[in-house]
Amino acid sequence: MLTILCPSERHDQKKGRKHKLLTDWARQGVLQLCRWLPGREIIFVGDSSFAVHTLAAALPDTATLITRLRLDASLFAPPDQRHEHTLGRPAQKGRPLPKLKTLLKDAKTEWQRIVASSWYGKQTDKTLDVTSGTGLWYRRGTPPRPIRWVLVRDPSGRREPQAFMSTNVNLEPAQIIAYFVRRWQIEVTFAETRAHLGVETQRQWNDKAIMRTTPSLLALYSLVTLWACDLLGHGVLPYAAAWYKKTEFTFSDAIGAVRMILWDQDIYRQHPPDPDIPETQPSRLKRMTQALCFAA
Repeated sequence: MLTILCPSERHDQKKGRKHKLLTDWARQGVLQLCRWLPGREIIFVGDSSFAVHTLAAALPDTATLITRLRLDASLFAPPDQRHEHTLGRPAQKGRPLPKLKTLLKDAKTEWQRIVASSWYGKQTDKTLDVTSGTGLWYRRGTPPRPIRWVLVRDPSGRREPQAFMSTNVNLEPAQIIAYFVRRWQIEVTFAETRAHLGVETQRQWNDKAIMRTTPSLLALYSLVTLWACDLLGHGVLPYAAAWYKKTEFTFSDAIGAVRMILWDQDIYRQHPPDPDIPETQPSRLKRMTQALCFAA
């Protein structure tokens, strides 16, 4: 697991060092991954806080950044072709393109209806209206970056219109939306690791311990998930109360299944069953319960 510790500004001031922004740490991590995996195409997905020019400009050709885009973002057309009579330095950008918020109100905007496999609120096969285009994302001080922007409108009106961008202009709008939706699963992972594994709640005073704990807990999360997939298998329904419908296993189910196996193995070594008596599932649970009560 690759995790990057991002100290707060107050902590850096206390240590007497220059504060590094979150996007600076992200740029450093992106470039490190690209060096480790030089032959692979890598797609980075982030929320609107990562929609910064310096991060997009630093990406190599094998990396793609997909994130949100402001509706008032400054986009430009490519510069005009130079000819033998053109004077001055080559232009970095062309004419300004209309703002995305202007396209929302323009009756001439052509919308395309697509079906997204997943959407907010665990919705599946969600119908969306999208329009897309390309342009140069530019800000003074950084080189212009060609992007594909996607403007999304909810036909039901439950969600406000929003825009996404990709530094890979060859991706289709549906692909960009599908990649961005995967980020929500990562958010669930962070929430589960906080709730069940204590991520961001540990108390250490040693810098090395702080840097080791979070990657170890995230690696433990992955191991528990993979192990639980083998234990639970297909066709098994999760346990749910009458007032709470649960169609899929959660991490609490996964960690419970793994704990049961570990307890069973440990209790089996300490309290082996009678070889002359065949053990059934109820008898195994009874033996485990008696051993746990005895240990308590």
